[in-house]
Amino acid sequence: MMMMKSGKRMFIYMVVFLLLVTYSNEKGVASVTLPPLPKLSKSKNVTVVVTLDKAFEATKISELLQRYPTLQLRTVYSVALNGFSLRGSMNEIEQLKKENDIQAVTEVSTYHAVLDESVPYIGGERVRGFLDKENHRITGKGVKVGVIDTGIDYTHPDLQRAYRGGKDLVDGDEDPMETEKQGELDTLHGTHVAGIIAANGKLKGVAPEAEIYAYRALGPGGAGDTEQVLTAIESAMKDKMDVLNLSLGNNVNGPDLPISLALNKAVESGIVAVTSNGNSGPEVWTVGSPGTSEKAISVGASTPPLKVPFMIYGLGSKKHHTRLHSFQGSRKWNLSFSEDVIDGGLGNVKDVKHARNKIVLLERGTLTFQEKASNAAKAGAKGVIIYNNMGGTFSGSLEKEMKIPVASINRRDGLRLKKVLEQERSKTVRFLYKNEQDRLADFSSRGPVTVSWGIKPDVLAPGVEIESTIPNGYMSLDGTSMSAPHVAGACALILQKHPEWTPDQVKSALMSTSKPLRKSAGEFYHTYEQGAGRIQVDEALKADTLLNPSSLSFGMYTKKGGIEEHHETILIENTGTKMRNYSFKVPLKEKGLTWELPKSLNLKPKEKKKLKVGLQVNPAELEKGVFDGYLLIMEGTKKISLPYLYVKEEPDYPRVMGFDFGQGDQAGAYRYEMYLPRGAEEFGIALYEEDSLKFVGYLDWSKPAPSGLIKKEIMKKNLPPRGEYKAIIFARRNGREDRIEKTLHIE
Repeated sequence: MMMMKSGKRMFIYMVVFLLLVTYSNEKGVASVTLPPLPKLSKSKNVTVVVTLDKAFEATKISELLQRYPTLQLRTVYSVALNGFSLRGSMNEIEQLKKENDIQAVTEVSTYHAVLDESVPYIGGERVRGFLDKENHRITGKGVKVGVIDTGIDYTHPDLQRAYRGGKDLVDGDEDPMETEKQGELDTLHGTHVAGIIAANGKLKGVAPEAEIYAYRALGPGGAGDTEQVLTAIESAMKDKMDVLNLSLGNNVNGPDLPISLALNKAVESGIVAVTSNGNSGPEVWTVGSPGTSEKAISVGASTPPLKVPFMIYGLGSKKHHTRLHSFQGSRKWNLSFSEDVIDGGLGNVKDVKHARNKIVLLERGTLTFQEKASNAAKAGAKGVIIYNNMGGTFSGSLEKEMKIPVASINRRDGLRLKKVLEQERSKTVRFLYKNEQDRLADFSSRGPVTVSWGIKPDVLAPGVEIESTIPNGYMSLDGTSMSAPHVAGACALILQKHPEWTPDQVKSALMSTSKPLRKSAGEFYHTYEQGAGRIQVDEALKADTLLNPSSLSFGMYTKKGGIEEHHETILIENTGTKMRNYSFKVPLKEKGLTWELPKSLNLKPKEKKKLKVGLQVNPAELEKGVFDGYLLIMEGTKKISLPYLYVKEEPDYPRVMGFDFGQGDQAGAYRYEMYLPRGAEEFGIALYEEDSLKFVGYLDWSKPAPSGLIKKEIMKKNLPPRGEYKAIIFARRNGREDRIEKTLHIE
């Protein structure tokens, strides 16, 4: 990775080149012709994870690094992956990449800690009558579940019986207590997750007699890095956990990040790994690592039975009903009757000073969601409603949990309410609640996975308004972070009944018995939105037909002409005590596709057989894009859904994603990161003054650019003066250019 040369030279290049700006789309994003820049230097020190082709002894690694005096060995990994982490100059790291046996070098990423009704809804209460082979009730008894998170308040009365120990990978000791007594940096996320899995007190988790082991990898404020999470996975593998839960992630959609690869290793070692899918929906291609892990169970969020809040405002024939979308990290929206509303602008302190005991309407933009909500809360507001600054709905999340409810609405409704507040005497709104269940949560990240074109999530579980344990009490939270532990608890139940089952068998039992959810009466959600569907724990415990793999990805078709064929092999297994008959239902005829499906077959008890499924594609009859659906396997009269997906040429995945910008690790430095799924023929980051759109230079530029995660640190002296800047981040590949528009704040 490259760094800038002197700021002086940088800005000479910025001045001498001509920039052409036109406004070419509905959102007003600049269309830019960008001049080339000189290559940047490689002077900064960074921390990276080095993945090896095979296992090395620590002494051999030390011998290798002796040739690189700036590189300092940090951690050697022998279980989660073959490799080690180190810190040193980028110059020498680039040289190290050329050594034999080096598979990949990846800079560390930052990861964030992304019941009452939900447990019974997925069948958690019905399984209490089931018995294991020793005639014990199915409660998760004896199953070890590792929770890699912010720690756990093991003194909570609902968790004292479940907690069996753990490790703190942040402070380096054996006490994985949540961050406490640090004000706004205190955490509660891991305790909430642990309660969903195994609370056994006032609340009952999915597996109330499972054994919980806490691995604190996320520290104050709920953040940790790749090293800490990798070390937690490594520790859990050495401690021989049965199940791992990772309700954390970043927004990088790629299968090749170290955490995703480490989870694959954990599964290969016999551990069932469960991870949240992310909270960046409703757009596609938003699933982030480690939800992209091929072998882990990635979980999206559905709604349990709940009451959805609607806001009513206006008078007479101009009365309007607007649905509120709760933010992750805020209190459940439970306001009732009439409430006064004020317009708080963008949410600056001066704009919300009259918010006491009122609802504050805010426009999205300029300030972060957290800043807006915090300013309103400090002013005494009862709640916050943020409307979009562009068309469409959006889902938001807060960096830390709030004690007041925060929700979003679309721009049209926000401007309409703002007009009502300006023109009519009435400054009040009313709230009512409508029953809803089994809907895909708007915030739940969607797949597919770039590069590998895999289906993620694998399944759905409740993740909206989930009440669980937190330090010194209970709280209702939203997020796929709440969905994943429902599945981890379900895995503990399955393993109590079938302790000999492999992770693939556990995954199949969940997926083959899940309920595909419908977007409308005649339309299912896409497979890359919901996987196999919402889990049904009681049905999974009765499953006796298992499939491996549990979903089919036929990859990308690239031929420009002629018929192309692709085959996938499925292992079908009858784990029951009776003969089973199986047959495939032919999907509805689709132009350009021809299926090659197995004939009917019988399997004796405990018998398994490999079957080939073929898909023949005529590219001339298909548009470019992503195609998906469900193959139906009939087990007698019982239907088993098998999700499938295939891609025609390079689809419309984002050529650039995951851009972030903020303070660097050292004084006077800033840092940015982005992910290029399949690399780029050219990428750049152009800066403009926020108000005038005057071009001020490049943050970075490269032609071509490699695939994967790119992170760089830039000294303040190489940046333009203090102020707000519009950044346009672009990447071009195979005739398509994608852009991200961000506002950057430079102190």
